[in-house]
Amino acid sequence: MYLRKSLSNGKIYLSFVQGYRDEFGKVKQKTIEKIGYLDDLKKQYDDPVSHFKEIAKQRNNEEINELVIKNLSTKTIDENSCTKNLGYVILKKIYSELNIPDFLRQKQKNLKIDFSLNDVFELLVYSRILYPDSKLSTYNNKDIFFEKFDFSLQDIYRSLDYFSTYKNDLLISLWNNTKDKYNRDTSITYYDTTNYYFEISYNDEDEINDKGEIVKKGMRKRGPSKEHRKTPIVQMGLLMDKNGLPMYYDLFPGNESEKLQMRPTLKKTKAKFGIDRTIIVADRGQNTSDNTVFIAGKNDDDHSNHDGYVYGQSILGADKEFKDWALKQDDFIYDEIYDEFGNLVTYKEAIKDEEGKIIGYEDKPAIFKHKSRVYAKKVQIKKDGKRNVNYLIYQKQMIYYSKKYADRQKNLREQAVEKAKDLIKNPGKYTQATSYGCTKYINNIKFNQETGEIPDGLELSLKLDKIKEEEKFDGYYSIVTSEKHLTDKEIRDIYKGLWKIEETFKITKSELETRPVFVWTDESIEAHFLSCFVSLLIIRLLEQKLNRKYSNEYVINSLVKYTSTNLEHNIYLQSFRNDVIKNLEKIFNIDLSHKYLTLSQIKKILNF
Repeated sequence: MYLRKSLSNGKIYLSFVQGYRDEFGKVKQKTIEKIGYLDDLKKQYDDPVSHFKEIAKQRNNEEINELVIKNLSTKTIDENSCTKNLGYVILKKIYSELNIPDFLRQKQKNLKIDFSLNDVFELLVYSRILYPDSKLSTYNNKDIFFEKFDFSLQDIYRSLDYFSTYKNDLLISLWNNTKDKYNRDTSITYYDTTNYYFEISYNDEDEINDKGEIVKKGMRKRGPSKEHRKTPIVQMGLLMDKNGLPMYYDLFPGNESEKLQMRPTLKKTKAKFGIDRTIIVADRGQNTSDNTVFIAGKNDDDHSNHDGYVYGQSILGADKEFKDWALKQDDFIYDEIYDEFGNLVTYKEAIKDEEGKIIGYEDKPAIFKHKSRVYAKKVQIKKDGKRNVNYLIYQKQMIYYSKKYADRQKNLREQAVEKAKDLIKNPGKYTQATSYGCTKYINNIKFNQETGEIPDGLELSLKLDKIKEEEKFDGYYSIVTSEKHLTDKEIRDIYKGLWKIEETFKITKSELETRPVFVWTDESIEAHFLSCFVSLLIIRLLEQKLNRKYSNEYVINSLVKYTSTNLEHNIYLQSFRNDVIKNLEKIFNIDLSHKYLTLSQIKKILNF
């Protein structure tokens, strides 16, 4: 019920009006009580409008209480049929803050379509975060939100083609709407790749012209899968800023080398976002001669027009000179490890008797050793398809040793070797899929290309020399960089930030359930990952607003649980509240504390 001011006989007339929906769902109003002309009421009340608005509010609260008592005493609430999510209001706030609605409305201006692209994208994003599923299930579950998503399933699939063409423009818009407000720092950027699988058994075909040239590559191709699957995959290269907020992504076919993708992604991102210079941080998979020269430039002393790099470096894959230097002990610096509170970190070291049996443990200080040097490294890069251009680059190289890391490497290798021994003894038990992780320690191992089984008659044996070589480097790891002026600790701290992008990929595959991917056209695949990228950005921004106080999983689950159950007559019950919801109320300046809300109050919260 609310106070309505209407014009009657040229004068303002006040009355109480109740909103309701007719049998067809159309919103209508009916007069509950006539009050009188405003001019006449001013003779009795100083402010008639405020007075009767307060009366309307009191009556609504009384009505709610009566309905609640009635429902509690007469019937059980059927949550499956009348419960909606209200937690998505937080996602809606950030979504609107990113200016996505205006962006899509502008894009739709000249399109001849009878549904809202923004409504479709909102549903895809909110559902991807709270109820990740296929496009069909997302559409069937759209009534879980208070938003009136008035479009068909076919409209969703039609929208994907549009969204795919908007990718670059939308990413630029997202950047422009966050770079200042969230103080986005690109002095350091992080890059990594991952892949996502499809539940299909075939590769996409390349599109070839009359001359036999590839004009369009098939996207879904078999390649090295992070989940060790044999189904086709699509790969993603992701670039993030210093604070862990995603900036830009590229998709590329599953059978292409990830080492070739960082350069074009970085070049495009810098150009589109107006970034001057950045230090790009990547794992050892990106540490190639071509990437090094491309990033840091040919003139090693002049970084004015070039970027910097911090790469992981494989010691086992390095040349003999580097390996010998890594193991040389007389130039290491030894440091004790302290935690964030300044306490010395210790570890338990086993005490053994003369027979080698463990008889106890003693605390030892956790010590790591490290060293560095500036080294003139000879590299060759490709030119015109040939690796024949020589360069001498000066890079800072660092070696670190950690006992904890050594124990971990030793343990993992011993597990793999035991598995390898069992495979050699019982090859019929294993296939190419189930033998993952141990075959690198086995001589003469082969698999049937069709069945994945190990053929009979192979003379299998352990690669003892390989195992012995690996043992020498347990606990050692290396970082190389163009930033020779930075200290070892500064470089180490920069490289540690790479965990942020690794965690980001975990979020896309766990909380957002980005894979398996069920759409199949290139346009639909691109649109799917675009909605996932926006969902990821919203999660990361929400994490930043909450000062990283809670895990992403806990925050998302809190928003999922914040639901509203319809009791009767547009009255809704909110039965969940925790610290996350309380914190979000303060951050977004909204009141989610009421146990009972009318539909009109909920609409005000949602701003529609």
